[in-house]
Amino acid sequence: MKHLSRNASLPRGVAVVVTVFGAVIASFSSTTSAQFIDADHYLESRPENLTWGWIPTNRNPVLTIESGATVRIDTLSHHGSTQDQDPVEFLGAFGVERDEILQDVIDFWASRPERSRDGRTGAHVLTGPIEIAGAEPGDMLEIQILEVSTRVPYGFNSANARGGVLGDSYPGAISGDRGADIADSTRTLIRTTVANGREYAMLGDLRIPLAPFMGIMAVAPRNPVVGQPGVTVAGVQSSRPPGEYGGNLDIKVLTAGATLYLPVYQDGAHFYTGDPHGVQGDGEVSGTALEHSLTGVFRFVLHKGNAPSAPRAETPTHYLTVGIDVDLDRAMRKAVLETVDFLVAEKGLTPKEAFTLASLSVDFTVAEAVNLTQVVAASIPKSLFAN
Repeated sequence: MKHLSRNASLPRGVAVVVTVFGAVIASFSSTTSAQFIDADHYLESRPENLTWGWIPTNRNPVLTIESGATVRIDTLSHHGSTQDQDPVEFLGAFGVERDEILQDVIDFWASRPERSRDGRTGAHVLTGPIEIAGAEPGDMLEIQILEVSTRVPYGFNSANARGGVLGDSYPGAISGDRGADIADSTRTLIRTTVANGREYAMLGDLRIPLAPFMGIMAVAPRNPVVGQPGVTVAGVQSSRPPGEYGGNLDIKVLTAGATLYLPVYQDGAHFYTGDPHGVQGDGEVSGTALEHSLTGVFRFVLHKGNAPSAPRAETPTHYLTVGIDVDLDRAMRKAVLETVDFLVAEKGLTPKEAFTLASLSVDFTVAEAVNLTQVVAASIPKSLFAN
């Protein structure tokens, strides 16, 4: 696989360890000496390539590729690019210098008034769509995540007394439940640093190793209907809730070396990505991770007529199945059924064997619990099938 040195036309930041199916192909290093994968295409996070808060079903593609092609994609965090205040003033109040602010952030912020006129705005800034030539409904899109790296040396996290899973409107909340002992709503800028060849987020005296990934990877949805999670206007899918199309899955292991599989619902598939995270714990319990502008390299492979019933994924060590529902118990049930179906179809087990194995050796994790629909990810060890 070819590499190239980062130059002025590529995003700034610090590279992370990149593994592709278990093989290390690049290492942490400083901005000036980082090596990066040479992709077939480069999609910048310029205003014309971005949507804000929704996943369209019919937007014209900003890039069309053939199956097997690789694309470097820049993404923007919505923290710093979507608030009412000018980004230079807003970020400057947190101590961010002007030369640390991406020009893409400033230009996107300037496009907000025009975007707001049609009402299709929200939280996340998404890059796309990318059309995969020949993709049709019923196909499967394989997204290989080859590289993920930071573009700036900082990110944001928001935490307040009744935010995230501690909110009064959170499912399961009971009147009188206590919140966190936080005096006021806080949005915290968290700086990153490099030490001993690793990149870290600095939280007080704590150094948290970064593990960057895209919180949102999605194809154009099937047909958003009013009443479905995140759909208040027919045909307009909010980027907040994940679904069968992928979206805001927030599965933290979908970093470099992992592969995501999504069903195709629209001609061309139309892939979007965004909500970039520098690091996140399972659950994303405060409602945000380390919201951090990133760049990534992806390979897109089209599989004809092989659509899964829900998003699936794999890492070098595990297969992942996913359950998604507004009810966490239902999401768990769906994840178990997806696991059983996968083991039967792909590994030749009987349903009884698959259900037994799911109870003995499969870990079910709450990947995210704060975005209307909740995600349970099941991790199936590949080592079970080594022989």
